[in-house]
Amino acid sequence: MRPPITHSWNWRAIARAGAAVLLSALACSAVRAQTDGGTGALIGADIAVRALAHLGVPYRYGGDDPTRGFDCSGLVRYVFLDALGLALPRRSHEIVRSGFAVERERLQPGDLVFFNTLGRAFSHVGIYVGDGRFVHAPARRGQVRVDGLDDPYWAARFNGARRVALGDDSFAPAPSIPPGEAGEPLQRGL
Repeated sequence: MRPPITHSWNWRAIARAGAAVLLSALACSAVRAQTDGGTGALIGADIAVRALAHLGVPYRYGGDDPTRGFDCSGLVRYVFLDALGLALPRRSHEIVRSGFAVERERLQPGDLVFFNTLGRAFSHVGIYVGDGRFVHAPARRGQVRVDGLDDPYWAARFNGARRVALGDDSFAPAPSIPPGEAGEPLQRGL
């Protein structure tokens, strides 16, 4: 007979340890981007790092503050405002109109990933952090966490991805976009 488990897991500490591993990978990518002159990759890595800093924050419907909790779009909005001073729309189906479409194979840290979780397109949003993983605030399990795009649940619900481009194109180069695909203009600050 096995002895009873006498320790308790500190899930926030475990989440931080996992974040440290992801941050190491992002730092290596950022150093390569910096030596190649890619400031966009550095900004994307900064967005990913800021999102990962909120692992373990509780889920709260309508939440947009780490002290009270986040919902999915509240987390995304908070991180982009914190990192770039950029006020994204409040709801995921509005955020999807920001930036430019990105193919799944071309995802970079800091890109936004969208899912159909409520029977309607773009009902959930997260921030891609690299290596096929994204950080988000799902209602299920009740806290900000990292999941994989290839996890069966998320893979079946993936709707697409967007890269937010600033007016000075410092985060993402502005590709040629067909009319009607460019999305809404973004606002800095609140």
